[in-house]
Amino acid sequence: MTWLTALRERTAAVPPHVVDVAIALLCYVLLAISATGHSETHPLALLLAAVATLPLVWRRRWPLPVTAVCGVATVLLTLLYGLDDPPYSQLVATYTLAALSGPLARLTGAAGTVVGIALSFVGHEDKLVQLPIVGLLFIGAYALGTGARARHDRIALLEERNRRHAEEREAAAARERERIARDMHDILAHSISLIAVQAEAGPVLVHSDPARAERVFDTIGQTARETLTQLRRTLGILRGETGSRAPQPDLDGLTALAERAREAGLAVAVEERGDKRPLPPELGLAAYRVVQESLTNVVRHAGATRVWIRLDWSPDELGVEVRDDGRGQTGGEGHGILGMRERVGAVGGALRTGPGPGGTGFQVTATLPVQAHG
Repeated sequence: MTWLTALRERTAAVPPHVVDVAIALLCYVLLAISATGHSETHPLALLLAAVATLPLVWRRRWPLPVTAVCGVATVLLTLLYGLDDPPYSQLVATYTLAALSGPLARLTGAAGTVVGIALSFVGHEDKLVQLPIVGLLFIGAYALGTGARARHDRIALLEERNRRHAEEREAAAARERERIARDMHDILAHSISLIAVQAEAGPVLVHSDPARAERVFDTIGQTARETLTQLRRTLGILRGETGSRAPQPDLDGLTALAERAREAGLAVAVEERGDKRPLPPELGLAAYRVVQESLTNVVRHAGATRVWIRLDWSPDELGVEVRDDGRGQTGGEGHGILGMRERVGAVGGALRTGPGPGGTGFQVTATLPVQAHG
């Protein structure tokens, strides 16, 4: 089968229109010889042979019209001059019709072929013994075309499936990149902001309050170490390290967030209403990041002195609110707020941002659907 495979590969490289022209010319030669083999050459026979074969050049574009034209010419040629050889051109047309046409066209072509075969034997009753052979030839050509159509359909289905899988993989990779980018932003923005504020206050406190200055520098070191740990974990995910998917932070880390903000000079009040209960990891992480990013924005932009953090637990949702007494949002949404909105939206929640009560300060409110994730 090696030579057959090599032949198939070589013919597959030939342009389809070149193949169709070669098939049409070969069928014309064979049909012309069959029609004029037992009599002198007649111009009408050559013309009918041309009409019965040359339309095969357009068989892929118009399978049914080509089958009809070739069939009518072949029947006329058979009735007028007789054919000793099989109607090769009509067999090729039947194959093409079965391979490329829709159900209605195939049904029409099959019915027309049956009628054409029946008419071809009118006046040639002595050749009725050939009818089973002719019928089997056409059935075989139709079956080959049906098999080719099924094979093409399977290939198209597999290609479409592969395309969808590739798109899904690309979409999943894009979502993972966005998630990692949000994590990197949240980790770095929060930690560097706190470190910068505390580092600026440290030299002043060394002289006025050495004990507090020592705590500030300890906090800077601890924040830096924790930041490096979280960055290694996030970068490990990019490298595909199995140990990198350690438990992500959640609301249990809220106390530590508030304490660091206090070390940065903010008066932070934490209030919790309702019955607290465990959250799925992705939901707990989303709530934690909302508080973290909100505190980061307060430290960096708000010029506030006080921050209120409130968690409202209800049977079907968790409300997370962070409010400050600063100067409020002075521009459009930055990457931090956009990242919070994307993160909250990814778990089916909603985020609202705007001025605080009475137009004072800035307020971030996230509503997370607890029941849907329980």
